[in-house]
Amino acid sequence: MDGTTNGLDVDSLDDPYRAAKDIFAGTVGGIAQVLVGQPFDTTKVRIQSAPPGTYSSAVDVVRKLLQLEGPLAFYKGTLTPLIGIGAVVSVQFGVNEYMKRFFNKRNNGDKMTMQQFFISGSVSGLANSFLASPIEHIRIRLQTQTVGPKVFTGPIDVIQKLYKQGGIRLIYRGLGATLLRESIGAGSYFLTFEALVQRDMDKYHKPRKEVESWKNCLYGGLAGYAMWLSIYPVDVLKSNLQADNYKNPKFKTYADSARFIFQKYGIRGFFKGFITTLLRAAPANAATFVAFEETMRLLG
Repeated sequence: MDGTTNGLDVDSLDDPYRAAKDIFAGTVGGIAQVLVGQPFDTTKVRIQSAPPGTYSSAVDVVRKLLQLEGPLAFYKGTLTPLIGIGAVVSVQFGVNEYMKRFFNKRNNGDKMTMQQFFISGSVSGLANSFLASPIEHIRIRLQTQTVGPKVFTGPIDVIQKLYKQGGIRLIYRGLGATLLRESIGAGSYFLTFEALVQRDMDKYHKPRKEVESWKNCLYGGLAGYAMWLSIYPVDVLKSNLQADNYKNPKFKTYADSARFIFQKYGIRGFFKGFITTLLRAAPANAATFVAFEETMRLLG
């Protein structure tokens, strides 16, 4: 034995501060994800939710944002995700680590199966959906405001106006799609990363803390690809619902949103912004996992 079980230090299984360390490291990972990924995310949301003919491509979005709104437009709505996604990712990683410890104890030291890695990630995704859904809704409202009079002045204004119009139900619009997206996406996400890390540990007979940072970076990027490849059309449906006019919505249901997208764009409409998302997936998720793993190493 090398003192680890599925990449978890044996001593960490009984560490009374383990959960707090997981949450803190997850918060650091979430902040890194937002800072690296926000420009890509703003571009993606604009493409997904803009009226037909507004943008011809991701490059067109970037060009128009720079010309009409300036470079800071790529960071519209950043305060909400910077705080919120830090919390979301801390929950996501914290729950995933908890589930890994649960399965390690249940397996009596035997290696976790790929199915168990997927279940751990899936549970973490379900847990963070209740934070992610309203945070993403607020961010999308701010990201989709273009030049001209602003409907919302900031995150608090979004919350107040949504609540006044439709209460908590409206703030949580898109929760169903978020739960579906996160349960499948987070399962794929953590399964991919953990499978790659385990393969590296087994091949070179080393503990998790000795897996090189550049490899964690690579594995994190690949995990991001796996996540988005598994759930992207669901994200498009969610974004359309959350970007819809909140006072006089065109879409009452997910079926309405899907019907509109298909009629306007065909099947390819469910993959609007996909290239931008894949471009974002590698750096944003590489930063997330490296920040998490390095923070965990520093915390011990």
